[in-house]
Amino acid sequence: MEQILIAGANIVNEGRTFEGSVLIRGERIEEVIPSGSASLVLEELENVELIDGRGKFLLPGVIDDQVHFRDPGLTQKGDLYTESRAAVAGGVTSFMDMPNTDPKATTLAILEEKYKLAARKSLSNYSFFLGATNSNLEEIEKADPSRICGVKVFLGASTGNMLVDDPESLERIFSNSRMIVAIHSEDEGIIRKNLAEYHEKYGDTIPVEAHPLIRNVDACYTSTKRAVDLAKKHNTRLHVLHLSTAKELELFRNDIPLVKKRITNEVCVHHLWFDDRDYAKFGSRIKWNPAIKSPDDREGLFKGLLDDTIDIIATDHAPHLEEEKSNPYLSCPSGGPLVQHSLVIMMEFFHQHRITMEKIVEKMCHAPATLYRISDRGFIRKGGFADLVLVDPAAPWTVSKENILYKCGWSPFEGMKFSSHISHTFVNGNLVYRNGRFDERTRGKRLEFIPEKTN
Repeated sequence: MEQILIAGANIVNEGRTFEGSVLIRGERIEEVIPSGSASLVLEELENVELIDGRGKFLLPGVIDDQVHFRDPGLTQKGDLYTESRAAVAGGVTSFMDMPNTDPKATTLAILEEKYKLAARKSLSNYSFFLGATNSNLEEIEKADPSRICGVKVFLGASTGNMLVDDPESLERIFSNSRMIVAIHSEDEGIIRKNLAEYHEKYGDTIPVEAHPLIRNVDACYTSTKRAVDLAKKHNTRLHVLHLSTAKELELFRNDIPLVKKRITNEVCVHHLWFDDRDYAKFGSRIKWNPAIKSPDDREGLFKGLLDDTIDIIATDHAPHLEEEKSNPYLSCPSGGPLVQHSLVIMMEFFHQHRITMEKIVEKMCHAPATLYRISDRGFIRKGGFADLVLVDPAAPWTVSKENILYKCGWSPFEGMKFSSHISHTFVNGNLVYRNGRFDERTRGKRLEFIPEKTN
């Protein structure tokens, strides 16, 4: 069985950073070795590949719980091969993909076809959300919570228009789902009213700067409060995706550990990096739903991340073609590609002394595994799957068309110089990515989950 020793790295795991080595045997971590013991291990082992980790951080693989890899049906924008390839180059070893594909993944049969596609195409580990509609409760009730990450509910219309707006249907979903209910949270009535006002003012030439005024704080807060109230009523495991406002943080707790929380949330890297002053420079390239909002919202979200009101960091990776993003506001789709750059974005905040490495790992690796109860991943532990990332914190590089791996071929970070570089990514013990080169002989695995115990 193949063995790999990552030697002399700065291991970041479970709240501390220490120098040491990790021995991989097959798919799993054989041993986490304190500094000074690696040479002794080498003398005892045969056929060991040695990887020099000196000067680098060794992290658990990033788990991104919100991506849109566009497969099947929208593969001109991205697919499970291209986007998982970009993911592992960015240190993302596991992802959870959303159901607004073509066909929409609103039945278990369609969902299983997506799993079959991923088994053939994905370089990283994978899971897929079952999409909720106003009329597919039977499918949700039949879903196996050990095999599916959750059910996705769109409380605001977005790409794919899977809006769930029937109050009775929402009650039934929240009361009957055995899985996490993950929501896109914006109030559609408020958005439509705001859009009508801006359309009356500007006609078909609404400026993109109006996006956070149309999809405003009130739209987000109203929807999220309604969902939180429903979850409390039915004791639902609720996860609110991509928070974009500081006001929404009032609805969440930071006084209990994540493992005990029934109602959780996340922030995406673009809501931490950009604010509404950036629309003048980036235009529709930073048009996301929910919208990027004010500097106060951005700072409030960062504060919530640090004080544990916010539970995890994700991307909402959602590629569109450049020509689509060049359309006028009303016909320009929302979303952008991010999985290749999410970890190095957070590393920039580390270099700015705004966040620690331990907190980055907690929010991008440990917390998603804990929140979703993922089996044997998200930590550097003996016996766990060897999903690992080596990051060189002192290897600057600049994002350009030549090194962007997304199928759509663009990034809002083009021209950005990052201080850190992902040098190695291991998926299930396989060295899939090494300094710009890929080993594509293996594929990722379907994520498995530990179901919630019921009385």
